[in-house]
Amino acid sequence: MWIHDKQVVLEENQVELIYFRRNFVLENIQELKLNIMVSADSRYRLYVNGFPVSHGPSKGDNHTHYYEEIDCSAYLHNGHNVIAAKVVHYNDKEGSVSVWRSSKGGFFLAGEVTDGEGNAIVNLKTDRSWLCLQETAITNVDSGMGTGLVGSTEKVDGRKLTYEWNAVSYDDEKWSCAVKVSNYEDALYGQLSPWNLTLRNIPQLFEQERGFKRVMKMNNQVIDEQTGSSRFQTPFTIGPNQSMKIELDAGEMTTGYPVLKLGKGKSARVKLLYAECYAKKDPVTGFPVKGIRDDATGELFGVYDLYEVGGYGSIDKHEEYEPFLFRTFRFVSLEVETADEELAVYSFSYRETGYPLDIISNFSSSDDSLQQLWNISINTLKRCMHETYEDCPYYEQLQYTMDTRLQALFTYQLNGDDRLARKAIHDFHSSRLPNGLLQSRYPSILPQVIPGFSLYWIMMVHDHYQYFGDVSLVRTYLPTIDGILEWFTQRIESNGLLGGMPSQYWSFVDWVEEWMDQRGVPTASQQGSNTIYNLMFITTLKLAAELQDALGRRDTGEEYRVRAAELILAVNRTSYSNHTGLYRDAPQAEEYSQHSQIWAVLAGAIEGESAKGLMERMLANKQLPEVSYAMSFFLFRALEKTGCYDRSFKLWDIWRGLTILGLTSWVEDPVKQRSDCHAWGAVPIFEFSASILGVKPAAPGFTKIKIAPQIGSLKQACGDVATPKGIVNVAWELNDQKNFNMLVSTRVEAGLEIILPDNSVYMYQGSGDYRLSCQM
Repeated sequence: MWIHDKQVVLEENQVELIYFRRNFVLENIQELKLNIMVSADSRYRLYVNGFPVSHGPSKGDNHTHYYEEIDCSAYLHNGHNVIAAKVVHYNDKEGSVSVWRSSKGGFFLAGEVTDGEGNAIVNLKTDRSWLCLQETAITNVDSGMGTGLVGSTEKVDGRKLTYEWNAVSYDDEKWSCAVKVSNYEDALYGQLSPWNLTLRNIPQLFEQERGFKRVMKMNNQVIDEQTGSSRFQTPFTIGPNQSMKIELDAGEMTTGYPVLKLGKGKSARVKLLYAECYAKKDPVTGFPVKGIRDDATGELFGVYDLYEVGGYGSIDKHEEYEPFLFRTFRFVSLEVETADEELAVYSFSYRETGYPLDIISNFSSSDDSLQQLWNISINTLKRCMHETYEDCPYYEQLQYTMDTRLQALFTYQLNGDDRLARKAIHDFHSSRLPNGLLQSRYPSILPQVIPGFSLYWIMMVHDHYQYFGDVSLVRTYLPTIDGILEWFTQRIESNGLLGGMPSQYWSFVDWVEEWMDQRGVPTASQQGSNTIYNLMFITTLKLAAELQDALGRRDTGEEYRVRAAELILAVNRTSYSNHTGLYRDAPQAEEYSQHSQIWAVLAGAIEGESAKGLMERMLANKQLPEVSYAMSFFLFRALEKTGCYDRSFKLWDIWRGLTILGLTSWVEDPVKQRSDCHAWGAVPIFEFSASILGVKPAAPGFTKIKIAPQIGSLKQACGDVATPKGIVNVAWELNDQKNFNMLVSTRVEAGLEIILPDNSVYMYQGSGDYRLSCQM
């Protein structure tokens, strides 16, 4: 049974927040066991006897409402017990856009306490025996910064706040009985519930206590580490009618729950501001301009929570403030203004949270600067993984297809974990429109379509097949793949090319300076056909043909190959310029970009020495719009395909330049740099493990492993690379005599195809240590 408060009355900007409690007594039970299923609309945090045990539900949609299954046995004891939940319901104007919600709130729990022999003791299912109370002390804050897609922050009146509502000792005598709002038994003739429950298919997010690394400023004065202490120390007190402002550094971009423990200080006002970096105001526009990210001579601009102290805390009983949702920050400003009482700040820390990404792979090389790129890339990826992959944790927390395709690949190379990727593939599949296209970001209550992003989803399914060989997953999504390709096919015009995209859709390609006025859409495509989309479509048709073949649908696979070949003829006839030796961005315009050349190579529109020549001409032409950090992944693939990968090593200067700015995660793009944490730029993870160390699948499911190191200007590289079948260790070096030596160590039972830099090929079968060498 789903329950809620019988009457929720909201004032302006008030949060719909309901506490739920269920008291029960256990007497002389030798072995207590409690497994529960729990969910809510829209978000919950669950406690057993005051201990936090679950936070969710995992992000889904109106057809897949997730629930968590939790073993709570360790938190029970004989005597009085309480299970309690804090539930927030969002309407169409509040809360994260990526959190699905129905028109009404609800809380669901099922489970019973049993003894060691499995005998039922107490049934805890949500029904009218549960008590509830609406919290009215919390309202929304719109603190700007363009973060509306994440949802509002909080303004909390601690003088009215309900304290210790989840404790066993709390007196809930005045609470109301919950009422039923929905019940599966009510469904007739297949009518669906607002909450179609599905078991959570990813692990719970981790939470780990963390402290701030250093003090950056105190009362607007920069702390000089040479002359003053930069270590953050608590406790401390602030006298009556005083103010204090302290700016703290977490050491790197992170996501977590700030936790502030206070004593006394009734009516003191606290502002917690969360920032990605320091910035300086443009004197003309007044907008923040980013430079050196940890240059404390600038200012912190960001979203904030407000807390007015209730004054109930003491040395042995702290008053504690923690926002309901995690915050994203590298720097935090703690600003306090006291009233008539002194305020004691006992501690200020945070609990880091995120997807439990277990890093298995590692990398090192003769170029020490690459190690920093590897470390920053991992931190960027971690901060963009929670209940979905995310474009950025600070501004949106939305799962976009292009971003997700790359992030999933990076994850595979780091630890071979596909759980979040499988969920993402299903999420986008669930976003299908009647015409066959997918939404470009999902889950989301605000639909958005970027046609090219549907093609990235098919690439994502193909990636998964290559890494895991899961034919059943491919079979599940073939109808969706066919529907996407058919939508594009129906847009082929008499000249053999895809026509222009519908105006209500966003035909985004990349964030580059020359296309900013068109919001990342190639300016030439405004006249109709988009060469890049045509080439992406060709690339995807060929990948989809491989998936069709894997399931024995060879006729359909051949159909897709024929269609791709026809499109190649049309592109080469209409879009290749013999004068410039480059592909135009559109047949009608003498406009060119790196993007069209890259996708021409990846699509196979040009091959062999001609493709290599195209790459050389592209790199030599400094007038072409250049790819951003994310699209660089495809540039690397084109260089690799044409035997030009050595040219990629100079490109790491772009990432090295970002490290000079003091970044601990990669920025969104080279133009706006809105976000300082965008995991589509974590390209070094893939390149260092899959190309420099050279470990990739050579056959679906890593039944055959290809190891082909790209040495470039390096003298040495080594590391572990995760695969779904186990770890492959690669160590190679090039000595002064141009002798190349490599050791491959693996316990993976798979075929090995090892290609040395002189193009000699060695084939092995099974685990072992393999030493190889060649003369360069």
